[in-house]
Amino acid sequence: MKTELFVVNLRYPKYKLLKQNKMGKFEIKKRKSGEYQFDLKASNGQVILTSEGYTTKENCKNGIESVKKNSQVDARFDKLEAKNGKPYFNLKATNGQIIGTSEMYESVASRDNGIASVKKNAPEAEVVDLTVEK
Repeated sequence: MKTELFVVNLRYPKYKLLKQNKMGKFEIKKRKSGEYQFDLKASNGQVILTSEGYTTKENCKNGIESVKKNSQVDARFDKLEAKNGKPYFNLKATNGQIIGTSEMYESVASRDNGIASVKKNAPEAEVVDLTVEK
C-alpha cells in the first residue's frame, strides 16, 4: 500500500490538488575511506537499512538491486540481538552475504516494523546518487 500525499497548488487554484506518491529511496554516499555505501530511507526520511562498504559505485548499485530482490523473501532477514540486548536485523543475499543492516531498536516489535518497512519501501524506491557533483 503506497502512502499518498495531496498538495494544494496555490499558484493555480483551478488545479487544487496535486497527487504525490511518497515512497522510500536509496541514497548512495561516499565514505571518508573512499568506499561507497547506500542507505534505504522510508518515506519519512528515517534510515531503515544501511549497506556495507563497496569499493566501486557499480558494486554499490548492484547491492541496491540485491536489496530490492531479497527484501521480498522473509527467510533473508536475520533477526538478531546485540550484546546490549537491543534487537536489530540483517538482510542477506542468496549466497548468505549481508547486504544491509538495520539500526538498533528498543523492542522486538519495533525491529519487526523495521523489517516490514524495508519490505514495503525497497522494491519501488528511487535511487539518489549523492556522490554526483551538481
